[in-house]
Amino acid sequence: MSISAPAAIETATESTDPRMPRRVRHQPRRRTLTIKNVERIAAYMIRATLTGALEGFVSLGFDDHVKLFFPDGTLDTAGAPNMLSRDFTPRRYDPTANTLEIDFAIHDAGPATRWAAQAKKGDMLNLGGPRGSFIIPTTYDWHLLIGDETGLPAISRRLAELPAGARAIVIGEVDGPADEIALTTKANADVTWVHRNGAAPGASDALIKQLSSIKFPAGDYYAWVACESLQAKALRQHLIAEHGANPKWMRAAGYWRRGAVAVHEVIEG
Repeated sequence: MSISAPAAIETATESTDPRMPRRVRHQPRRRTLTIKNVERIAAYMIRATLTGALEGFVSLGFDDHVKLFFPDGTLDTAGAPNMLSRDFTPRRYDPTANTLEIDFAIHDAGPATRWAAQAKKGDMLNLGGPRGSFIIPTTYDWHLLIGDETGLPAISRRLAELPAGARAIVIGEVDGPADEIALTTKANADVTWVHRNGAAPGASDALIKQLSSIKFPAGDYYAWVACESLQAKALRQHLIAEHGANPKWMRAAGYWRRGAVAVHEVIEG
């Protein structure tokens, strides 16, 4: 049976500034997808290309997230696997090819990492969402994108979607050169990689040190940050205090937190 695409519902906003982000809600839906291809795109990054029941899939924001469901290693009373959900960025959706790319940063021994490390063509995966999109216009004078491995899928998507002539500065934190990924864009992008060199993820100050060394271009910019939660908060505070960043033109998110599981939070203070 064919299912038509759900209508997106735009959230009203009081601002008349065309550069202000806007929120759009989507009708939530669960889907069962099949792996079409698995590729290791960096030492600790795996890309799974999924296909299947993607009719009506909508993702309008580069940092949207979907929920993926993984077995936790236990069984329910009926003998079926108990499932845990984790948030992931829909890296690229191709409606013509009916495929969706999801990138997995391989860091810990959690259910998502275990699944991705063993994933192969033909494996099944349940997906829900996205429930909504946060749409950030591209009409700023330039764009600042900062993230660790967990933020790289969204940064990669943003760069791919920026138009020719746009300007972007990117700071990406990974463990070492083997963890850097290819970033394709039509924009004028200045990409800097900083390396932890064996330090524990979330424990390095490499991102904020690099940010402190940058000479910002003139003009209005949108700052986007995604990494470990406490690091994201520190980077947000630094941008406001040291670089005069406009809090209305900024989005900082903790995609994970050291010592915790399943954390995904927007930093607003």
